[in-house]
Amino acid sequence: MLRIEYLYALIAVLLACTAVYNLRERRYAMAAFWLILGVPFAFGDAILAAAREGSAWPARAAGAGLIALGLLAAGSRLGGEPDGAEAAARRRLWADRLGNRLFWPALSIPLLTLLLFFGGGHLSWNGRTLLDPKALTLSALAIASLIALAGALRVTRAAPLEALGEGRRLIDALGWAVLLPMVLATLGGVFAATGVGGAVADLIGRVIPTDNRYACLLAFALGMVFFTVVMGNAFAAFPVMMAGIGLPLLIRQHGADPAILGAVGMLTGYCGTLLTPMAANFNIVPAVLLELPDQHAVIRAQAGTALPLMVFNVVLMAWLVFA
Repeated sequence: MLRIEYLYALIAVLLACTAVYNLRERRYAMAAFWLILGVPFAFGDAILAAAREGSAWPARAAGAGLIALGLLAAGSRLGGEPDGAEAAARRRLWADRLGNRLFWPALSIPLLTLLLFFGGGHLSWNGRTLLDPKALTLSALAIASLIALAGALRVTRAAPLEALGEGRRLIDALGWAVLLPMVLATLGGVFAATGVGGAVADLIGRVIPTDNRYACLLAFALGMVFFTVVMGNAFAAFPVMMAGIGLPLLIRQHGADPAILGAVGMLTGYCGTLLTPMAANFNIVPAVLLELPDQHAVIRAQAGTALPLMVFNVVLMAWLVFA
């Protein structure tokens, strides 16, 4: 069976190679950043086993590593080196030759991921499933990415080492932003565990009339957008707002439909995703990859969609959740 740990090991190898490239170019801060980030991917099982045995060093080491990453990102110039005129001309020449075929491997990733996800349970060898059922989505995405890599090598007729070099160039270009999705994904659980939902409920009870269901609904919707803007992730905002307003006020007190509230409430949170640089993988990374002069150009372009959609979602919830 293809365990998810094998895929994490591949990520560790890529990060280690990226660090080596930077060491050879005497970019020591970048090298240190990628080496530190690669440690959990390379030794995750050992770290988790030690933590389960009650050892304190994994938590301390993780905290020290996170602080080191923050200091390196704040105090050093993290990012890729700009292409020289010759390299840029070469890239343009190859782009003109290949045309739209360049997009085929990338566009195949979501399609292959869906196929592997829905068909992964039926893929087996000698009675054993080939994909890790405990991490089927990530396994499907990783395999789809590897197939797309092979397709990209076929289309461009590049050597595998060129793919490693280009992968390094991409990671360096993203810099610290590559870390944000991993950190933000844990933030909702941390907030829920530390009682932020209860604090939000207490605060909302003092500010708005909780006996008015529409006031509670508006607070829930705006809270979803606000927390998503702060945390960059609607999935992180959802448990906070549902624990603070959704469950105690809207569902239990005013009888709101939980399915409709959850579905449209999440869509409302996504409006905040369109407006925040904290959602770096959606809003900052494309600007970096496209080399846009304005780092927030993507957000500016999306604001005209996000704000009307937020208003529409609030009206839709007011119409449907209390029906």
